[in-house]
Amino acid sequence: MDSWLLGIDIGTSACKAIAVDRQGNVTAKALVGYPVVSLQPGWAEQDPAHWWDAAQRAVEQVLAALPDRRAIEGIGLSGQMHGLTPLDENGEVLRPAILWCDQRAAPQCDDITARAGGLEGLLRLVQNRMLPGFTAGKLLWMREHEPALFARMRHMLNPKDYLRYRLTGEFVTDVSDASGTGLFDVRNRTWSAPLLSLLDLPRSLLPDVVESSERTGTLLPELAERWGVPAHTPVFGGGGDSVIQTTSMGVIDRGTLGVTLGTAGIVAAGGRECPVPDGSLQISCGNAPGRWHVMGVTLSAGGAFEWLRNALVQFDRERALPSYAALVELARSTGAGAAGLLFLPYLLGERCPHVSGNGRGAWIGLTTLHTGAHLVRSTMEGVLLNLRSIASLCATAGLGGRELRASGGATSEPFWLQLLADVQQCEVSTVTGSAEGGAYGAVLAAGVGSGRWASLDEAVGCLRVVSRHQPDRSLGPLYDARFATFRGLYDTLRQTFEQIALEPPVTPPRGDSKALRPV
Repeated sequence: MDSWLLGIDIGTSACKAIAVDRQGNVTAKALVGYPVVSLQPGWAEQDPAHWWDAAQRAVEQVLAALPDRRAIEGIGLSGQMHGLTPLDENGEVLRPAILWCDQRAAPQCDDITARAGGLEGLLRLVQNRMLPGFTAGKLLWMREHEPALFARMRHMLNPKDYLRYRLTGEFVTDVSDASGTGLFDVRNRTWSAPLLSLLDLPRSLLPDVVESSERTGTLLPELAERWGVPAHTPVFGGGGDSVIQTTSMGVIDRGTLGVTLGTAGIVAAGGRECPVPDGSLQISCGNAPGRWHVMGVTLSAGGAFEWLRNALVQFDRERALPSYAALVELARSTGAGAAGLLFLPYLLGERCPHVSGNGRGAWIGLTTLHTGAHLVRSTMEGVLLNLRSIASLCATAGLGGRELRASGGATSEPFWLQLLADVQQCEVSTVTGSAEGGAYGAVLAAGVGSGRWASLDEAVGCLRVVSRHQPDRSLGPLYDARFATFRGLYDTLRQTFEQIALEPPVTPPRGDSKALRPV
């Protein structure tokens, strides 16, 4: 008799739920979407009630597709990192969650860095620079700008851990998600008491921390009864999506780089030791004891593609949104290099390869000869050239390899994978479960916790390569030249971006507050 593990991922634009059998096959899956609200440039918020509603609906759909919902062994969780979800003493949400891509807390991050004794002091405490997306800056922003709400806050949870709370009643996170708060001593896998003291933040605000495969409680009885699954179904630690999605590709040791093409873009590597930090890349705990994870994150990858899709339809509001397949065909119809057009994908500011809340998107090189096809192709190429910049940082840190493993929603389209291989000029492969991303990684961690696999190494050893894309070597000189020009553009435009950022913010018209809707 077969049995299943459930994986639930609280993404930026949708909740994904999957059921995976004992052979590692995805038997059923469901996706339920929700909006991101952007009330000011650089802001991004979400109502946690939408996560919970979407998770319930997605799980119900998956369970309905199984031959026996009573054969659920456990649940693993994944979710967007860094999101501040503040709760009061009764576990009620105090305000919309402030998301990973929100840039409002940049001044507070500068303040945290100064209190820690500068970047060098901060790296000693938490092994990471204080990025505007991290949770710590948001806490200080809330204390400064919403003091009454801050005074009522008793618990701070990241998105997936809010889901855990609704599933089990427990306030718990895992080491990988805690690593992205900016308050976690990644090397020693514990909250940084010295930094909390410097910031005057009580330890009681923060959840308990476990390893990714540890059991964190069981489904509340009313949920188990409603869903028709076994009483005491265990819920395991899981992981922050950026980390556990890399794990889902089998990238847990040095040698291969993992590339995630979702709303954000990630280039990452694994290892058995915590690297010496210099602030250029993020360091997180990995999804098994004694494992660490290093990554660079660009805030707009598939999100830039989604933005372009939404922008194009506004020219003709009578038409439906163009399909992703139609846009990809447009890109395919024009040549490599988009006739000299370059796109900077810094629509939400940037985290890596440039730390800047003031970054802006831009097309460089537009002429009357360029068409919509060139706009689409240059957007895709700009995203991938930016990822190449991050891969170069990884190579400088000794983390590079001759192969890339890819995952994320965009990888369901083979042209993205081939374009990635061409821009990077190396082989790109995908493995079992690649398209399911963090949800599949959550299943792997839950499988270790439930005893299905003895270790994470054994779990990822079950992954099978399902596609390989070889680079077109004739395009190497072209993309080398494109990359040389691309990587210098940010510094050239930095002062312009900063001047634009000083202009008065423009608030979207009422009724248009859901302007930011990433993939």
